[in-house]
Amino acid sequence: MSIVIEVNNSNDSSGRYLSWAPTPCRVRVTDPAGATGPTVNVTLSGRSTATGGAVVFRKGTTGAFSTTLSFPVPVSGLSETFFVAGEFSRPSRQDGDVTIEGQVNGSNSGPIRIRVMVRVRKNANELRAGERDRFINAMATLNDRGLGRFTDFREMHFGGGLGQAHGAAGFLAWHRNYLLDLERELQAIDPSVALPYWKFDEPAPNIFTENFLGAPDGSGFVRFASGHPMNFWRTGTVTGIERRLRFSRTVAPPGLLNQDETLGLGLNYQMFRDMEFNPHNRAHTSFRGFVSNAATAPRDPLFFLLHCNVDRLWAMWQHEDSRRFDASHSASYDNRPLPSRQIGHNLTDTMWPWNGVTGNPRPPVAPGGDLASSPIVTAPGPSPRVDQTLDYQGRVSAINRLGFDYEDVPFA
Repeated sequence: MSIVIEVNNSNDSSGRYLSWAPTPCRVRVTDPAGATGPTVNVTLSGRSTATGGAVVFRKGTTGAFSTTLSFPVPVSGLSETFFVAGEFSRPSRQDGDVTIEGQVNGSNSGPIRIRVMVRVRKNANELRAGERDRFINAMATLNDRGLGRFTDFREMHFGGGLGQAHGAAGFLAWHRNYLLDLERELQAIDPSVALPYWKFDEPAPNIFTENFLGAPDGSGFVRFASGHPMNFWRTGTVTGIERRLRFSRTVAPPGLLNQDETLGLGLNYQMFRDMEFNPHNRAHTSFRGFVSNAATAPRDPLFFLLHCNVDRLWAMWQHEDSRRFDASHSASYDNRPLPSRQIGHNLTDTMWPWNGVTGNPRPPVAPGGDLASSPIVTAPGPSPRVDQTLDYQGRVSAINRLGFDYEDVPFA
């Protein structure tokens, strides 16, 4: 008796990455030898390493999750669907550190085992050394001493492109896609990587060190430990990262709204998006150097950790009211029509540069091409619209799922 389990409805190992949102899976019988009826009962469970992730299961699209799941599967070879998700608060620390086991009840053969990873975005200050180093290595590879794909991400956030991303309703949605595009490129290098976030309303001494994103060296640039991959970081004609802290690394930057204050900015999106000014802008100007200026900020990898926290705050605000995931509901977005000069910020607008549209009122060039695809989800597609960015967990419709989650923002 043999069965096959397909995670994300695929046998491809590149699809074996989970978050808190339910992932569709299939199980089918490939060898019915020994079966005594039209179905066999299969029991699914998860097995974790001592410090690894954990998974939970449910049979349908709704209902409670459980640590084990049993159901009949036809011996004819037809697939039976189920759903698996990471168990909230138990993410993975490394690739394949949790196993899905499927056992045919009454069979003498052992269980089939599929290794998976519960991959979510974590607080950068709390990363284990292995998690930190995999992220650093992937970023350095993407940069490739200034010759790599990272150049496109620098060019997206520059010149005429800044108006597509700032100062209007689409600020949060544009940057969500920007981060997602970068993260997927990093995952093409190392699929165990998820973007970490800098929780800028708390001290984060572990980030601003020689072993992570660099320690101040007195010259206005940061220094890295010997052998650190970012010793060769280059953007444009500049080697290195210009950054000076305007605060002690053992404390949080002053003057920023904290998490609770940010979430309390307003019940509607028009009010909440004021977070572009504080804490977002204040976090940028807590430094001198690249990250303090919108046109140069992406030259510093810290930019992406800063914006990952901005997106996390939006995700937390959305989680407080499920209507905020629903683009058809007024609670989710600013639905007031905007003037043509602010194209890209209306709910049904396509988003530059992924749409490839150039010329007034869009910027003259569109670097980077399509938004990177993913082996685990199909959304938001190569040329996303604003409204395709809101339902990132697939709460309204599972097909909207973008494939990322935050360690402290549950699915439900």
